[in-house]
Amino acid sequence: MSDTPTTILDESTAQALDIPQEISPPAVGRKRPKPGERRVQILQALATMLEHPDGERITTASLAAKLQVSEAALYRHFASKAQMFEGLIDFIEQSVFTLVNQIVLRDAGQSEGSHGLGLRQAATIVAMLLQFAEKNPGMARVMVGDALVFENERLHARMNQFFDKVESSLKQCLRAEAVDHADNAPKVDAALRASVLVSFSMGRLQRFVRSGFKRLPTEKLDACLHLMLG
Repeated sequence: MSDTPTTILDESTAQALDIPQEISPPAVGRKRPKPGERRVQILQALATMLEHPDGERITTASLAAKLQVSEAALYRHFASKAQMFEGLIDFIEQSVFTLVNQIVLRDAGQSEGSHGLGLRQAATIVAMLLQFAEKNPGMARVMVGDALVFENERLHARMNQFFDKVESSLKQCLRAEAVDHADNAPKVDAALRASVLVSFSMGRLQRFVRSGFKRLPTEKLDACLHLMLG
């Protein structure tokens, strides 16, 4: 692997990691937002506010001020702030697992038993996950639970389930690798490798958030992946 982690992802996958960040308050005389548009604006505003942690908990009042609307306007679209965070988690899950499926399906046409295929898929999934967080720092805070402190416990449970599902996807890739080459190489413990990769990813995300987004999660990523998968 090279020293540049972004080379792991193809261009279309890398571009799909970005989310819209521009939050525009409603202009004077602007028409009423289309169905669903205000909901998206609220989630975008929340994600943007999470990118600038100042030690203060985000309130519905501060979120409403960001959008220049009333708190009542927020509650017309979300029953609670917890439901807003659930909307962000929905976005994280949909974005990441859509890309996981694309990574796996992209290689589906390769001949069965292609050497190193499972390892490459696992490396690409880890790179994609870390680059998603790097491009969307507010989402990274949700992923590690930093933004969910004092929030409903079910939100923490959902993020735990998210990483369990990532681990399952990695295990599936690595298990295929072990089966394909069982006769030619020592048996690979797919479950152990998947667990190590997820623990590494979670650690990188924690460091990214706790450093105020200064320590990038993709720092020397190819070298790290080579140590774990090479």
